Amino acid sequence: MTGSAPSPGSLFLQSALAAEGHGLPAAEFDAWFAGRQRAHRFKLEQIPFADLKKWSFHPESGNLVHDSGRFFSIEGLRVRTNWGKVPEWEQPIIVQPEIGILGFITKRFGGILHFLVQAKMEPGNIDMIQLAPTLQATRSNFTCVHQGRKPPYLEYFLDRSGSRVLVDVLQSEQGARFLRKRNRNIMIETDEEVPVGDDYVWMTLGQLLRLLRRDNVVNMDARTVLSCITYALDGGEPPVATTGGQFGQALWRSFQAVGRGLRSNEEVLSWFTQQKFAFDLDAGRIPLQTVRGWERTDMEIRHETGRYFSVMACAVEADNREVPSWTQPMVKAQQQGLIAFVVREFDGVLHFLVQAKVEPGNFDVVEMAPTVQCITGSYHDADPALLPPFVPYVLSAQPESILFDALQSEEGGRFFREENRNLIVAAGPDFPDDIPSNYIWMTAGQLNEFIKFNNFVNVQARSLLSTLSFAEPDRS
Repeated sequence: MTGSAPSPGSLFLQSALAAEGHGLPAAEFDAWFAGRQRAHRFKLEQIPFADLKKWSFHPESGNLVHDSGRFFSIEGLRVRTNWGKVPEWEQPIIVQPEIGILGFITKRFGGILHFLVQAKMEPGNIDMIQLAPTLQATRSNFTCVHQGRKPPYLEYFLDRSGSRVLVDVLQSEQGARFLRKRNRNIMIETDEEVPVGDDYVWMTLGQLLRLLRRDNVVNMDARTVLSCITYALDGGEPPVATTGGQFGQALWRSFQAVGRGLRSNEEVLSWFTQQKFAFDLDAGRIPLQTVRGWERTDMEIRHETGRYFSVMACAVEADNREVPSWTQPMVKAQQQGLIAFVVREFDGVLHFLVQAKVEPGNFDVVEMAPTVQCITGSYHDADPALLPPFVPYVLSAQPESILFDALQSEEGGRFFREENRNLIVAAGPDFPDDIPSNYIWMTAGQLNEFIKFNNFVNVQARSLLSTLSFAEPDRS
């Protein structure tokens, strides 16, 4: 690109406030989305492990591996930690050391930034297709280990000479399921003509933010990239005509509250460093066949209690993917998860209650996580005394306190129809003033600052933060 251009933050803000754009009118989205579903042939079925093609259990370790040695493997992990109520356990874990690309191509139409979004089929998706970034590919995919086609639009991200980088950061994935997995989250802006495939459409950020309020429409990979956006708010008042209600305006102030948080950025960083110092994490790979407490049948690898998750095998057909049919292992959750931020105003500034959470696959012991994150155990019928902090408070929240509530899917390439209830809950006067030492109140602007760096804010927190909109409806 040539010449001067508005700052990325200004472009993102304008796009976030644009309810309509150059591409698909909002009123026509449902028909377009349903049409993409009908236009293709998708099929998925569970199969015995013995029917996997090019996948097998290693004769010595029992690890589930691909014949190429690429893509990913299912291995065993032994975990020891002083965080939480379980000091030691063993589990299967996804090992995928490759760094993939999650990327949006953006372009201005009428001065408003638009995102090239695809309706993408992933085998584990609820309803098969969801909105995804322009490019969503592992290194094994885009180097064609599968001997299929290269993903569309890959060349725009490998050769960026004709574009401007708006966002570019490595971000972690689910630390409970992946061992030290990261992806490159990137947005580029171009002024070139970009061919738009049948499964692709230009949308404003405002259109995407509205779709994020719906259940299972925008996939996890899109959400994590969108969470990396920084808005240029310039310290001004929100444009009341285009923002919605008290929450949208409180959120605006929370993003721009420089120096007005309960803790400075330096104090937050010191707190985070202290959590890494206080907690131990010893996570070592072990042969899958030696993992205690788990059993393997012809159809699945499961915990002996029936809880947590299982590993299954699937056969997939999709006529719009780089390879039209394949088989692969997938991880299946045993129940719906719960992810929530509790928010509260201090001196007129909205804060989010953040926890430092240890997960076995983390790169550096802890990451910043939502107030509540329960995705591997059952919380519905558990003794409240045994639940993580604030779970009962979130589950008992009254409708008027719930600022956001939607079901969001996890990544459909590895997880089979896994969804979590995502909530933002306003703390009432009964919320405790004393919080555990691994929790801290942070403004939206502070969280946004720490998302810019690798392995600070986990994917569950980023996914929920991506839904934040200045145009939220007034729930007051």
